Amino acid sequence: MEVDYSKITVVGFDADDTLWVNETYFREAEQKFAKLLEGYETMNTIDQELFKMEIKNLELYGYGVKGFMLSMVESALQLSNNKVSQATIGEILNLGKDMLRQPVELLDGVKEVLRELSKNYRLIVLTKGDLLDQERKLERSGLSEFFHHVEVLSDKKEENYIHLLNHLEIDVNEFLMIGNSLKSDVLPLIEIGAQAVHVPFHTTWQHEEVKIEDGDYTYLKINKLSDIVEYLK
Repeated sequence: MEVDYSKITVVGFDADDTLWVNETYFREAEQKFAKLLEGYETMNTIDQELFKMEIKNLELYGYGVKGFMLSMVESALQLSNNKVSQATIGEILNLGKDMLRQPVELLDGVKEVLRELSKNYRLIVLTKGDLLDQERKLERSGLSEFFHHVEVLSDKKEENYIHLLNHLEIDVNEFLMIGNSLKSDVLPLIEIGAQAVHVPFHTTWQHEEVKIEDGDYTYLKINKLSDIVEYLK
């Protein structure tokens, strides 16, 4: 598609599943969690109830592994009618701790893309989740040198982006956001007058899924992050 990025001076990047692997670890933990509780319910029911618990708790815990851990514990108590053993609760907590200890696996071409774009653009990270965990992952990633600013948001809605862009004194017409989530990284930016690029990841949390009709929004979709370089020369 034809895009005009001639006014762009600042490029924002989502982190999880845009720069490095993240959702895969949640799916693996969910499968292990369901296995731990298979004596109480079917695997499908366990998955559904855990998701409901996560959504119910989002307002309290926000996004990230720690909130996910608490939702798993609460779901285990609920699904077992408070009969789940202390040992199983310990195993659930270890699932979360293992997630927090995961090495940072960069997606293909990320470092090369950031190195190239940083020559001509100011690069920032706009992610959501747990502050300590995201800071830890960025440090482990070896990508910090490419970014002028890193922001961990409680959510990624229009008002969050507007507030941040104003705070950083970034003109909305000069900003381009790149991310894997239509709901969080693309549509809110288009709504406020910025531009956005969608780079799908093979796994998407169902809370981030959104259906739109062709022609409702105008944005660039690329297959891999390295494809953006040809549009931002």
